[in-house]
Amino acid sequence: MDLSILYEDNHLLVVNKPAGMLTQSDKTQDLTILDMCKSYIKDKYSKPGNVFLAPAHRLDRPVSGCIILGKTSKALGRLHVEFKERKVQKEYIALSNHFPQSNSGIIESYIFKDSSLNISKSTNEAHKGSKWAKLSYEVLSSERVCLFSIKPLTGRSHQIRVQLNSLGCPIIGDVKYGGIKWQNKKAIALHCYSLGFIHPVKKTNLRVNCLPQNNIGWNSYKSLLHSI
Repeated sequence: MDLSILYEDNHLLVVNKPAGMLTQSDKTQDLTILDMCKSYIKDKYSKPGNVFLAPAHRLDRPVSGCIILGKTSKALGRLHVEFKERKVQKEYIALSNHFPQSNSGIIESYIFKDSSLNISKSTNEAHKGSKWAKLSYEVLSSERVCLFSIKPLTGRSHQIRVQLNSLGCPIIGDVKYGGIKWQNKKAIALHCYSLGFIHPVKKTNLRVNCLPQNNIGWNSYKSLLHSI
């Protein structure tokens, strides 16, 4: 599998993660995007020994899109602070076979994660262990299916997936949260399209964008992506 590089310098590596691939290793020991990126750096720069590289954030396994990795501990630490302080501007696109009553809006709720089942639940009231979550959405196209632009204003586990479902618009492929099946069984129709952030060392504004790559699910709706 080819690595899709969106940006690279001495401090950062930003890539387009394929759907169905882990961000970093878990108990399955399956290939991860971190594994691929470490191999790329080791080969490109003929680095001996271990390569220092770590993701500044995560994408769920079935989600594709922009992901930032730090090449140095200093860059990584500063990126973690940016994400924690909600300074990173994130935009996702998603497909649903349902349509909201309003073409744009804000979703606010409390999200509780059941770690034993790896599932999140959205509630209107706070409960023990729940966290407040907020996102804005806009319908970009309603041709055949609904193409959403989503800007999460918080970063909760499965936030976009569970909050779109609470809107009555589950994501295509996301059967865990009420979505219908689609062609790519390892993916859902949720993609991190854009990340805007401050370079952790150069202090310049950066923005990276990418579309889903070689995804048999998204390929059926390529014409909709011109709406972005």
